[in-house]
Amino acid sequence: MRTNRVLAAVVTASVMVITLAGCGGEGDAPKVPTAGGDNASAASGKTAAPSGGDDVSAYVNAQREWVKCLRENGVDAPDPDAKGQVDFGDNAALKKDTKFLNASEKCASLVAAVPESLENANQPELTPEQIKVKRDYADCMQKNGAPDFPDPGPDGTAQGSEWDQTSAGAKRATRVCAPIIGDPVDQPEGKG
Repeated sequence: MRTNRVLAAVVTASVMVITLAGCGGEGDAPKVPTAGGDNASAASGKTAAPSGGDDVSAYVNAQREWVKCLRENGVDAPDPDAKGQVDFGDNAALKKDTKFLNASEKCASLVAAVPESLENANQPELTPEQIKVKRDYADCMQKNGAPDFPDPGPDGTAQGSEWDQTSAGAKRATRVCAPIIGDPVDQPEGKG
């Protein structure tokens, strides 16, 4: 069972990395040392602490450590880019590669969550219609049992994610408000 959880975590992290790799924007040339370079945190074997709240820098350093661990366990992993993204190419092939799966299990403790600031920076700009849908959904959720559901920001992006999703009111609100975001309440039974 532990192997399945680790595998699920690795696959999820890989999918996130590959998905985010396609969302990169333009900018300065990457200033990221290689995973095996002279970086002080890589040489010490420890992930650098965020300096001045720079969560992206901390994430990039954590990704370097993860890549270093994968390499030490026999995986030919590419360096992370300036945003910490690691492009492995064919994700389907990775799921079958026992060397990658074994290394991923050994390095699972080094997998870092993508910082919210980086996720938000990679989100496409929403149209006024999409922003209205998000506002309508938040309003519906708040009126139908989830008063702590967060309002979207002016640009439509989430403004905080802390709300009680397990309460009976939240579950009811989710069912009632699902059609607003195009999520059918009742799934038709499949035939076949």
